Amino acid sequence: MKKVAIVMGSDSDFPVVKSAVLKLKEFGVPYEVHVMSAHRTPSQAAEFSANAEKNGFGVIIAAAGKAAHLGGVLAAHTILPVIGIPIKSSTLDGLDALLATVQMPSGIPVATVAIDGAANAAILAVQMLALSDKDLSDKLTEMKTKMAEEVVRKDEIMSKDIEELLK
Repeated sequence: MKKVAIVMGSDSDFPVVKSAVLKLKEFGVPYEVHVMSAHRTPSQAAEFSANAEKNGFGVIIAAAGKAAHLGGVLAAHTILPVIGIPIKSSTLDGLDALLATVQMPSGIPVATVAIDGAANAAILAVQMLALSDKDLSDKLTEMKTKMAEEVVRKDEIMSKDIEELLK
């Protein structure tokens, strides 16, 4: 099975990124977590990305705040899918990171999840890997089924609570 690379622009991004790590672990997907900066270590980020496919990765997740150029830098050096997680910062509540992540030039796509949406980034990575992995596909189907069952259960509880309230 291919690995997922999670690259953070700073170690301060880990409290958000942790939910991606936990989600990948839940699905049994191998991963590596690294800290690389698009601005402070651009050569290291470029080299990592350029060699990611031959090093067994299938997807790269890039988490960065503020200027958030990390996803674009990584995407520029690989043909692997890159998923950006814009990290909320104190400056503009993550809007700056969101805009920097989604506004990539033609030919350098970075799929982008919500600000601080690390769990969804992991699920999207798993969906990409599941295109060629039946076990992962089955796990995703099971997750979606459980989510739907939980909503139905909550609806039933809510309906009973409302009936009791209106008696």
